[in-house]
Amino acid sequence: MIESVGIWGMVIGVIVLLFIILYFIPIGLWFSALVSGVKISLLQLFLMRFRKVPPGVIVRALIEGTKADVALSRDALEAHYLAGGHVARVVHALVSASKANIDLTFKVATAIDLAGRDVFEAVQMSVNPKVINTPPVTAVSKDGIQLIAKARVTVRASIKQLVGGAGEDTVLARVGEGIVSSIGSSHSHKAVLENPDFISRVVLEKGLDAGTAFEILSIDIADIDIGKNIGAGLQMDQAEADKNIAQAKAEERRAMAIALEQEMIAKAQEMKAKVIEAEAKVPLAIADAFKNGNLGIMDYMKYKNIMADTSMRDSIAGNDQKSKEE
Repeated sequence: MIESVGIWGMVIGVIVLLFIILYFIPIGLWFSALVSGVKISLLQLFLMRFRKVPPGVIVRALIEGTKADVALSRDALEAHYLAGGHVARVVHALVSASKANIDLTFKVATAIDLAGRDVFEAVQMSVNPKVINTPPVTAVSKDGIQLIAKARVTVRASIKQLVGGAGEDTVLARVGEGIVSSIGSSHSHKAVLENPDFISRVVLEKGLDAGTAFEILSIDIADIDIGKNIGAGLQMDQAEADKNIAQAKAEERRAMAIALEQEMIAKAQEMKAKVIEAEAKVPLAIADAFKNGNLGIMDYMKYKNIMADTSMRDSIAGNDQKSKEE
């Protein structure tokens, strides 16, 4: 019984030891590389484990490159992996670029990959252009009519501009700016509706893909809708503003007129008060004249007759004026 347990322990130990040896020395992976024409030693595969590089990733990349006649360096692949790059994606991109006759070097591909862009997708986009739909772009022609346009932009990836080049958002922003500019320069919205390709020509001539990671192949206007009459709305707003200004000025003039009228009434009341004050002094003056002998009784009676006559004439004049008004 004890001997049986010892034998089984030895068998398990041998299996574990064999597993460790095969893990650090991947003989199967080395054999696959050998039959695929990739020259790599067991020592290098063993040392990759200590360099924290998975041998399977490097060997598969070398096999793919060898079968596609793409020259690859083991050290370069390991360095790219240690730098945080995607080895398999880079090799796929190099193979695709080679088959499509696209000039793409390993240095450029790894730079694009480390920049955070999908280099394999970029190569595919270079072969099969991508169509980008712009959001609705609102613009106003010179006749004041608002137009809402949608465009389809066909772009192809520019391999040389992928590192440091602007992305899709910049392309869409520039295309939108070009649409607004071309519609705004049109004298009539009818001309834009009749010839929507005018917008495409104007936008393409501006070279909007400069400094971007894409090459614009075509810009097609998908739809144009008529929006608001901005010109009429602005005229109405201006008329309303002018009316408000005129009303304010009229109110100002009315206030000034009321103030002037009140000032004249105040002056008239002041003059009337002075007249009443002056009339109140007349009896005193007459009394002083009597006292000093400057006025006789006949003069006083003549003065009274004149006052009565004046009062009668004023009364008659007032009645005549009242009859005319009636």
